Amino acid sequence: MGKVRQRKETGKLYLDFFYQGLRLREQTALKDTPTNRKKVEQLLAKVEAKILLDDLDYAEFFPGSKNLKKLASTETTQASSKTTLITGDASQQINTPIFNNFSDQWFEESKIQWRASHVRNVNSILDSSLKPAFGKKPMGEITKADILAFRAKLAKRKGRGATGLVSPKTINSHMTILRMVLDEAAERFDFETPYKNIKPLKLQKTHIEPFSLQEVHRIIDNVRSDYRNYYTVRFFTGMRTGEVDGLKWKNVDFAKREILVRETLINGETEYTKTDGSQREIPMFGQVYDALKTQYAATGHKSAYVFCNQMGQALDHNNVTKRVWYPLLRSLGLTKRRPYQTRHTAATLFLASGENPEWVARILGHSSTEMLFKVYSRYVPNATRMDGSAFERLLGNTSSAKAQKERSHETV
Repeated sequence: MGKVRQRKETGKLYLDFFYQGLRLREQTALKDTPTNRKKVEQLLAKVEAKILLDDLDYAEFFPGSKNLKKLASTETTQASSKTTLITGDASQQINTPIFNNFSDQWFEESKIQWRASHVRNVNSILDSSLKPAFGKKPMGEITKADILAFRAKLAKRKGRGATGLVSPKTINSHMTILRMVLDEAAERFDFETPYKNIKPLKLQKTHIEPFSLQEVHRIIDNVRSDYRNYYTVRFFTGMRTGEVDGLKWKNVDFAKREILVRETLINGETEYTKTDGSQREIPMFGQVYDALKTQYAATGHKSAYVFCNQMGQALDHNNVTKRVWYPLLRSLGLTKRRPYQTRHTAATLFLASGENPEWVARILGHSSTEMLFKVYSRYVPNATRMDGSAFERLLGNTSSAKAQKERSHETV
């Protein structure tokens, strides 16, 4: 669907729409007023109606347009982009737009439903990977072989995976966007999507290295005083990095002793949390309550953010990690671990204390306990001494009771 937009340089309205697989813009001489916008919207509606009926005479609507040459030059390309669909003895010719143009349209139509961070991620994947690989290829001519070749090439890129290459998770993210674009095109232009029977790459089990309670106390006792409250909250709430960095005083309820998780910080800006399930209330346990009270005295009248820099702005987690976190671990002789391990530590400590798994899942912002047991199960037995000894004691007690009973019978 096209749109009527305003050109910033002139303040005049222009039409922005798709035709014959191309994104076209047609300038008007009208200023952006309610009356003029209504006129241009009516014009756009007529143009799109003609396009729908395959009855648009472009020169009639836009005589002298520079786009006339562009449309003429694409006729040959579009003719070669026809895909033949065989059904019995009959054949049907369809035209499909090139990947560049259709993916732009799909992106514009879809981004309204995404978080700002996801919009940036999808746009980055399209621009850096998918468009260079499929950009000039008609949607109907992309084959399964093309898709698999793209994935194989992507797997050879340098990245931050354990092997120094792009991780399977990143590859799956790219492939998911490609599948979504192809599925939408297949539905709109009535061809069979080539993205069939292509399974996501298997992901390695999440590797976690939680700190022991003794290590947690060592870290809190030895960290810089201006970050002691910060790490106390991280270790004893299990909040995600973006959640604790984006925490604002308006979401700290001292009266009810609750932290209201409502936002997350991404690229220096707060936005809606990762999922609806991430919206939650975390109780302020003793140390957390004390830490936040102390922090309020330091930043409560200085910034909207609970934890901020000297300018009152939100923390830059990369800067904090490099200048505070890693140096601290080195000085304490502890294994280098990402700050996210504070969340894993909180989870294992909650479970080790005997808290109900459903409650723990809710506090962490998980939608169910499935993730909880999948990620943390092997740490819980060690922490809670649930290693079968209770069952062994039961059997031992039963055997002892039986032996004692037999001895009493013998005495009688």
